[in-house]
Amino acid sequence: MEALFAILVGLFFSAAVYLILSRFSIRIMLGIAILGNAVNLLIFTAGRLTRVVPPIIPAGADSLPSGAANPLPQALILTAIVISFSFLAFLLVLTYRAYQELGTDDTTRMHDAEPEDRPLPPLGY
Repeated sequence: MEALFAILVGLFFSAAVYLILSRFSIRIMLGIAILGNAVNLLIFTAGRLTRVVPPIIPAGADSLPSGAANPLPQALILTAIVISFSFLAFLLVLTYRAYQELGTDDTTRMHDAEPEDRPLPPLGY
C-alpha cells in the first residue's frame, strides 16, 4: 500500500510542478493546491499506513504498541490542510482581482508597471 501511495505522491508532485511552470495564473494556483496535497500525502505516508493497531496508548502502558500508526503526522496534516485552504482562498482572490484589473491571466502580459519602450540593459561596461 505504501508503494502505491509513493507513486501517487510522485504523480502529484509532477503534476504540481508542471502546472506551476505554466504562464497562466489559474494553472499556477491549481499547481500550488496540488503541491500542498502532495506534501500532506507524503507526510501521511511517512507516518505509517496501518489500520491494524490504532494510535491509542492502552491502559497501563507508557507508549504506543509496536506497529501503531504515528499520530503526530496526522495532527500536522490537519493543521496543514487548514493553512493550505486559507492560502488557496487568498490566491483565488488575488488571481481574481488581478484578472479584473489587468483583463488577463497570462503572466507575460501582466506587466503594467513596466514601461512599454524601456531601454535595453547595457551590453558591456
